[in-house]
Amino acid sequence: MTFATPVRDMRFVLDHMAGFGALAKTGGFDDLSDDLVSAILEEMGKFCDQVVAPLNEASDADGAALENGVVRTTPGFADAYRQYVAGGWNALAFPEKVGGQGLPTTLAVAMVDALNGACMSFAIGTTLTTGAVKAVMHAGTDAQKRLYLEKMVSGEWTGTMNLTEPQAGSDLSGIRTKAEPMDDGRYKISGQKIFITYGDHDMTDNIIHLVLARLPDAPEGAGGISMFIVPKVHVGEDGTLGARNDVQCVGLEEKMGLHGSPTCVMAFGENGECYGTLLGEEHKGLRNMFVMMNAARLDVGMQGVGVAERAYQRALAYAQERKQGRLPGVKTGEQVAIFEHGDVRRMLYSMKALTEASRAICYANAVAYDLAHHAPDEEARKAASALEGLLTPISKAWSTDRANDVASLGVQVHGGMGYIEETGAAQHMRDARIAAIYEGTNGIQAIDLVGRKLQGDGGAAAHGFIQKVKDEAALAKAAKRPEVAAIGARLAEAADALGASTDWLLAAAKRNQEDVLAGATPFLKQFGNVAGGYYLTRGALAAAIAANEEGDDQGYFEAKIAIAKFFADNYLVEAAGLTPTITAGAETVARIDPGLLSA
Repeated sequence: MTFATPVRDMRFVLDHMAGFGALAKTGGFDDLSDDLVSAILEEMGKFCDQVVAPLNEASDADGAALENGVVRTTPGFADAYRQYVAGGWNALAFPEKVGGQGLPTTLAVAMVDALNGACMSFAIGTTLTTGAVKAVMHAGTDAQKRLYLEKMVSGEWTGTMNLTEPQAGSDLSGIRTKAEPMDDGRYKISGQKIFITYGDHDMTDNIIHLVLARLPDAPEGAGGISMFIVPKVHVGEDGTLGARNDVQCVGLEEKMGLHGSPTCVMAFGENGECYGTLLGEEHKGLRNMFVMMNAARLDVGMQGVGVAERAYQRALAYAQERKQGRLPGVKTGEQVAIFEHGDVRRMLYSMKALTEASRAICYANAVAYDLAHHAPDEEARKAASALEGLLTPISKAWSTDRANDVASLGVQVHGGMGYIEETGAAQHMRDARIAAIYEGTNGIQAIDLVGRKLQGDGGAAAHGFIQKVKDEAALAKAAKRPEVAAIGARLAEAADALGASTDWLLAAAKRNQEDVLAGATPFLKQFGNVAGGYYLTRGALAAAIAANEEGDDQGYFEAKIAIAKFFADNYLVEAAGLTPTITAGAETVARIDPGLLSA
């Protein structure tokens, strides 16, 4: 299969759904022009299509391996990574003062989209560095920033998050890794971490590990965790590399998918000689972790979009090539491509609609991040920050849940051949599965949504978003084209249902948090469906205007309207029906003795 970065779709979502045009008006991106954005998207498409995409199937068959204590990545990864760094892609959105190009984070998120569509195993290594850079920028001393940021921003050195331990996964309060203060201001680190993505590899000269650990006097629980910078290779005051630190990958996990991404068991201080420096304040490590995690959660949402895009492209190509059966009422003659069968088109349209809706939610999240940092007035920055916070768990969880749906549909479109590895459809399903689990499981994202994000401001951000949805629905209902008006009607109904669910959860929170938690996951699904429908409706309104103009692009815009209508008829209807599930309360998950549930 030849993957093609969907540059045109990406630009359409940016311009007509996510509100990217608002960034040029902030004054924070003086050089941001339509021509520049087009050039960046075109070049990232070429790089991903020509350099990264050919590695995808190879990464599945010949994944990362631990050889003589060193991790070897898939052949071709190291060269592709060198080209990635040389192209300046890692530095795209970081501030110029630390060696970045000062462009919007939204464009970097678009690059994450393209990279993950090309090869998810390769892309993951680049996104972890982004989170590490943001943590060092947020909490680092001047000396730490001077030593590490330039090389990490460029991508010459990569970064990791070392959080998880065998007994401390989603609940990090059980972390046991130790940090002993030394007389010279450094800390001796000892402990083991698991599930560390790109904890070791052969693509760069150094890896900067950000490690959660406990000081000797640390209080129990999450309030006693600190964060440390622990380089693979020590860095001198002049920036030159010195001796190897006592950090070692001692094992690679054998995984269901993402074989090209090394998932490492990391040992710190096995020989008693692992040293690092404190990042930020003592016992405040989780603050820095959330800086990394918020960036990572949006990037994981984009992983979902990328792998869904690739699964969709493969299924669409197969459906046009594979001939089976005849159309209803036709008994003789040649068989037709399976695309001509309505149920196959239903699956393909589902894949397209869910992928586009996920892309729009994630891009809108990124635009909100940029506006929160660059909008010209404080009120606008606060509003954007609230929207960013609201959309982050939806971007992560809804997009990755839908990616699993899309990858599964991709297998189904292939029929029996989808179950055979050589077609490649199964790889997408295996690769997509982890995205709903790591960087905070999707259940935790749902809890975050109904907890901090909904209750934290009394529902102000959620109600504000719902009102925007209702306003957009009213515009669509007033459209001259009946298809667009029908989309608006579906959106209005779904928005009303979301509003009812929101009000019920806020009221329930005052009575019993168990009722709220029981409805968290279906509420996130409902919110994601409505948000996806909202952005697709914006796109449909823009497409309806563009379709009236003369030119060769009319078919493209008509397809946008058709996919939005399909989403409305299938997923906005589903959203409207979720309120009874959300409001059923804790009784639906009341405890049953496990012994009574066994066979």
